[in-house]
Amino acid sequence: MPETNAALRTLAHNVRAARTRAGLSLDELGRRATVSKGALVALEKAQGNPNFATLVRLADTLGVSVSALMEGPSESRVRVVAADTVMPLWAGAEGSEARLMLTTAGPAPVEVWRWKLEPGEEYPSHPHQTGVVETVSVTSGRMTLIVDGTEHAVEADQTATFDGDAPHAYRGTGTETCHLIMTVHLPPGPASTT
Repeated sequence: MPETNAALRTLAHNVRAARTRAGLSLDELGRRATVSKGALVALEKAQGNPNFATLVRLADTLGVSVSALMEGPSESRVRVVAADTVMPLWAGAEGSEARLMLTTAGPAPVEVWRWKLEPGEEYPSHPHQTGVVETVSVTSGRMTLIVDGTEHAVEADQTATFDGDAPHAYRGTGTETCHLIMTVHLPPGPASTT
């Protein structure tokens, strides 16, 4: 539990700092991100348990990566991250999950995700800010990538990319678990650095 409390304190600090840099009040951030003011107040006090969709909406609204909201300062020039040390940010009822492994630093950060999709399980995502580009590389199994209502089959050893500012979803297909690496390329800008 101490690690969870420390992570929540880091998240609270980073959300408050990003909101302040953006010059947004709690009311305005809540309106733009469609998050209640009460939830934001609790979050900035390191209370509550925000879900993955809330974190994505806050990050998009603030112009930062999800991991920029979650990570403390980098301690080394090289970061090596093991998947089993990263808690899933999304877990499906059938065992699917998404883990944000890391985000690169710089003016145009890239988030690196590891996903596991069970057959038939789907994660719908809301559109991101303009300029976000997602890439999915399936390492085993099969998935259906749905972008703006159109389905695209992506199989092992295939990679797909798309503009993330349209409604999209990821669904496991076939009979075996689909494993994939996703990168989320964030647009450059002063507020996008981690």
